[in-house]
Amino acid sequence: MKEEIIAGLDVGSTAIRLVIGQKIDTPTGEELQIIGAVSSPTAGVNKGVVSSIEETTSSISACLEKAERLIGVPISSVWVSINDPHVKCERSKGVVAVSKGDGEINEIDVNRAIEAAQALAVPVNYEILHVIPISFTIDNQTDIKDPIGMSGIRLEVETLIIQGLSTQIKNLTKAIYRTGLEIESLVLSPLASAEAVLTLKQKELGVALINIGSSTTSVAVYEERNLLHAAILPIGSEHITADIAIGLRCPINLAERIKREYGTCNPATVDREEEVDVRNLVKEEDVNDDIETVSRHYVSEIIEARVEEILDKVDNQLKFIDRSGMLPAGTVFVGSGAELDGLVDLAKRRMRLPASIGTPRNLNVVIDKVKSPEFMTALGLVIWGSNNAPTNQSGGGLRKLSDGLLGRFKNLAKRIIPK
Repeated sequence: MKEEIIAGLDVGSTAIRLVIGQKIDTPTGEELQIIGAVSSPTAGVNKGVVSSIEETTSSISACLEKAERLIGVPISSVWVSINDPHVKCERSKGVVAVSKGDGEINEIDVNRAIEAAQALAVPVNYEILHVIPISFTIDNQTDIKDPIGMSGIRLEVETLIIQGLSTQIKNLTKAIYRTGLEIESLVLSPLASAEAVLTLKQKELGVALINIGSSTTSVAVYEERNLLHAAILPIGSEHITADIAIGLRCPINLAERIKREYGTCNPATVDREEEVDVRNLVKEEDVNDDIETVSRHYVSEIIEARVEEILDKVDNQLKFIDRSGMLPAGTVFVGSGAELDGLVDLAKRRMRLPASIGTPRNLNVVIDKVKSPEFMTALGLVIWGSNNAPTNQSGGGLRKLSDGLLGRFKNLAKRIIPK
């Protein structure tokens, strides 16, 4: 059973989430089944970036131990999300001559073209995370999705190259290797979330996947089944909590409870005179505060202002690629911040697009916890891992080509970590 396990590790700024899947044989064929999902608090990660390797390692180890107790077998390797705000996206083209004498294009030609596209000037201290083919051109024929088997003389590929800060990648991989886990691959978090919640139809029409985490908001934009753009913004639901704490002059843990229990993004639905009794929350959170009641309308105004700022920053990313208000399938929200009441209605008004909360697609999930928006990234990593292949042209050919980078980090970590 150990060899069949696929584990997705989402290292967030406030929580580490681990989802475990297993491929099983059914009368209709092989099927992915989710057999466990756990989460535990994070220490040593700030705004998606590792700030303490020791604390991060301890947090991952605690989550791993919890998961292994749950499923009853050891976990040896994981697919890992990366959520660094320093991630960059860049378009690049690669051109090669078709190698076969009869002009028929094979997989080797496609790989050579993709490798040629990687020959770009990568900024100092950056490494390539993903090389994603968008479209191919054979001689003068453009917008080809799968050129294998076609004939031509000149093959050109347009790719989207996603680059990550190498120091942050090293720190994250080192923290994971110290737990004894092997890393199958690093996957940009919004791409992993998209695997779990987006349908091919949505990717075809045009859709934005928005993952509102605790301290970052990540975005992935798809059109014609291709990834057009990806970005990670250093703002999240923690900023909403901080605003409430400042506005009500109360401790941060009490502000978080008030946000979850009574918060909404739509002040228009709340009576201006409505006061809510928070004495029970004060007692449960064991805070030394004499606050008794708060204005729910005031809290809603605070939340609305910050959520509007987050949505405006996302819309700026859409404007950057000329897709603001122009995605027929709209926006799909995941992440812990997606659970805010009234978020969908506010997003529809602010971004002028359809909006919905992401749920698992085409996957039989019996564990209720996994269906919550905050587990979508870890679940997407499991799906990504189950679909893993050297190349995969469907859905834009999303595959990670950084095995050499990971191999170097793995060897480095093994030299550093004592036996």
